[in-house]
Amino acid sequence: MRAALVPDPDEVGATGERIHDTRVGEVDLTRWRGRAGEAAAERATEVARRRGPYAALALALLVAVAILAVATALVLWIYASITTDRGVAGLDQPILTGLIALRSPTLDVALTAVTTTAGTIGMPIIALVAMTTLALRRRSWTPVVLIATTGVVSVLLTIVGKRFIDRVRPPRTDAVPPFELSESFPSGHTLNAVAIVGVIAYLLILRRSSARARVAIALVAAAYVVVIGFTRVFLGHHWFTDVLAGLVLGVAWLALVITAHRLYLTVRARAST
Repeated sequence: MRAALVPDPDEVGATGERIHDTRVGEVDLTRWRGRAGEAAAERATEVARRRGPYAALALALLVAVAILAVATALVLWIYASITTDRGVAGLDQPILTGLIALRSPTLDVALTAVTTTAGTIGMPIIALVAMTTLALRRRSWTPVVLIATTGVVSVLLTIVGKRFIDRVRPPRTDAVPPFELSESFPSGHTLNAVAIVGVIAYLLILRRSSARARVAIALVAAAYVVVIGFTRVFLGHHWFTDVLAGLVLGVAWLALVITAHRLYLTVRARAST
């Protein structure tokens, strides 16, 4: 256990001082541009003065959830109102048909194993291992709060979307077993992969002094998301537009989580000056 509390070598600067989370390379995360950003920072600072920085983080996350809920409701309503066989939805069957032609027993088994990592068992394990490891290394509850909140909300987004749209998955004759029984829209695997793996990558990037390391982390996370999305369509578990919706919702939620964390970093930095 003691060894797990020792910081990674790449988490320490050239002078031996610990790298703070307030910067990603030359970018200062505590600096806000525009009136809206500065107003949010001021409000968070007021809350932190009265209740502490974690209270400011909690409030920022609650506001982010509220914003996402309204935006998601609007997106789902629009999607349900205008979806036809034209436009993006018109790509669903041709893409699935094209991918079916590429299947083979070996490839089907391999991609089924990959897609399982973003499922109801695989993704919670990834999240739990990441939050535990990062919390122990950094001796902070921040990774636990961010990863857990991101995961819970992304699951709720998936449930709401499926119930609201109630879209049928591709026919079982076009799918590779094991078959899935829930509604098709949006792709929960894709949404959760974007949000959860995205926030883990963000937390890792914050402690990396090397630009190459930061780029490598971002590329690995992005590649994982793309592969998961591909497997969902390739295996016939989702339509292409289900994956596209999961990607959009996941990116939106991830952006709000990062913004909330930036507000937390801002009030913490201002409190120390």
